[in-house]
Amino acid sequence: MKLVAAAAIALCLGAASAEATPRHGISAFGDLKYPADFTHFDYVNPDAPKGGKISQIGTAAMDTFDSFNNYILKGDAAQGLELLFDSLMVPAADEPGSLYGLVAKDVELADDKKSVTFTLRPEAKFSDGTPLTADDVCDSFRLLSTEGKENIRITIKDVSGCEVLDPHSVRYRFTGSRTRDLPLTVASLPIFSKGYYAKVDFTKTTLTPPLGSGPYKIASFKPGEYVAYGLREDYWGKDLAVNKGRYNFGEIRYEYFRERIAGFEALKSGVLDLREEFTSRDWATAYNFPALKDGRVLRVELPDETPSGAQGFFFNLRREKFQDIRVREALNLAFDFEWANKNLFFDSYKRTASFFENSPLKAEGKPTPEELALLEPLRDSLRPEVFGEAIVPVASDGSGQDRKLLRRATTLLDEAGWNNDGTLRRNAKGETLDVEFLIESPVFERVLGPYVKNLRLLGVNASIRTVDDAQYLKRQEDYDFDMISTRFSTGLTPGDELRIYFGSDSASKPGTYNLSGVASPAIDALMDRMVEARSREELNTAGRALDRVLRAEQFWVPNWYKGTYWLAFWDKFGRPQIKPKYDRGIVDTWWYDEAKAKRIANGN
Repeated sequence: MKLVAAAAIALCLGAASAEATPRHGISAFGDLKYPADFTHFDYVNPDAPKGGKISQIGTAAMDTFDSFNNYILKGDAAQGLELLFDSLMVPAADEPGSLYGLVAKDVELADDKKSVTFTLRPEAKFSDGTPLTADDVCDSFRLLSTEGKENIRITIKDVSGCEVLDPHSVRYRFTGSRTRDLPLTVASLPIFSKGYYAKVDFTKTTLTPPLGSGPYKIASFKPGEYVAYGLREDYWGKDLAVNKGRYNFGEIRYEYFRERIAGFEALKSGVLDLREEFTSRDWATAYNFPALKDGRVLRVELPDETPSGAQGFFFNLRREKFQDIRVREALNLAFDFEWANKNLFFDSYKRTASFFENSPLKAEGKPTPEELALLEPLRDSLRPEVFGEAIVPVASDGSGQDRKLLRRATTLLDEAGWNNDGTLRRNAKGETLDVEFLIESPVFERVLGPYVKNLRLLGVNASIRTVDDAQYLKRQEDYDFDMISTRFSTGLTPGDELRIYFGSDSASKPGTYNLSGVASPAIDALMDRMVEARSREELNTAGRALDRVLRAEQFWVPNWYKGTYWLAFWDKFGRPQIKPKYDRGIVDTWWYDEAKAKRIANGN
């Protein structure tokens, strides 16, 4: 299953402070945690040694790549490309909705919030030694706003322009009233070399390593097998406070495998140094090989304090058969999570109910007066259920075929005009109710199999289509599916990036994360309220109101979540005493421990 998380560009969206004076960072709703003279983030070891390597599969779990351009729709981009490019500012992984200066020495937000000015560090350079200037910043914005992925363009559509003030100063200008997120959005954009892309076509896929200014460069690669990033000893920003104790590995290598079992065997044999496990069955039963038993491989659960987001089977509302909410509700009732959790997942998970699961944005119970103040003006365009208890998935009896729920599903399908002819459900046109689940890994068939069986009991012509990674991505981008399995999440300070998932503008444009094709003026209005929030309390209230509306539409079959990361790795790494609150911290803060590695090599 793809981890469709928040878009790479929409990192740490939030609001800038109202002060029209230069600052070393931007905070969402108050003071910054770290003062201007901070020396390093609290969650790093500033004295961590540099060198060694780490090999892993990567959380995107793709099985190949054919491009080193992650910012256009074309191609399958390699993992880890963010290591090549610096941005004006970077997030602190222990503080939601904040950014601190990297290429930008300081930032100044105008009093009217219609512009933001960044002063660049004159020492910033690309890996070929050429200086990084304001021209590069503004040309990067030009490329992304005109040729970038639709997900990127949506988040910056209200940025009216980037102005070069002098070689080391740029000013971004904004339009409209929803400007709260835009300073952090533009501060997070990758910076490309204007000179490089004057000679290279940004719109085309390429396996020529691009020129960047970040801490790593591509050291070697083989499509379909691996890509390795080498630490740059001449990296211009290595001694900055925001980078101290970070980027410690001499080489970061992403391995690619066509089959999951091959990836697991690679860990056991030592080809992989680290593996994050996403399958509960394997986590419960497969980690019993000799190297783990004798302590050379560690099996660790790290706390995940980030919002777990929304994982589920998403209906494609662009297809007429899913327009009737009774059909969607009926198909929801046929999924027996309680049986799956016990028999397939070793009781490892909790049922997801919210699009903002495990966060203060999750709606619970009946709307509060503050939520009602936002919902009442939209009542005529909202479902009545919005004003009652927040919609939650119905719990089954755990039998795998809860007769009560299946009978309810049968009634709903009958009411929706899908009558059972004794074998299959048909509408008035004689069309069968076909539902195909699109997946890219056979592993998920064991979860979908019992669900499909229940749907067939209802007369639904349900099936599973497993395709290779390239086909999966293409069909997802073109919305060529009935139902699709995915997961996405936002940070604790979501704003304009929500439009990528739920905005009317994104519903009909290819390549967005609005997989269901949600298009509702009421939903758009509530997202506006989130973007316009001037305090975290206002944001959470608007988020809970939006969550109620989204859940009432039932355009997904909620899956499950857990509050930990499952990691297995060879015991040759050092870790800071403090884990970053909102990140795994592996590539970012761990380091290679030479003494531990020698013990493992000697079989100790």
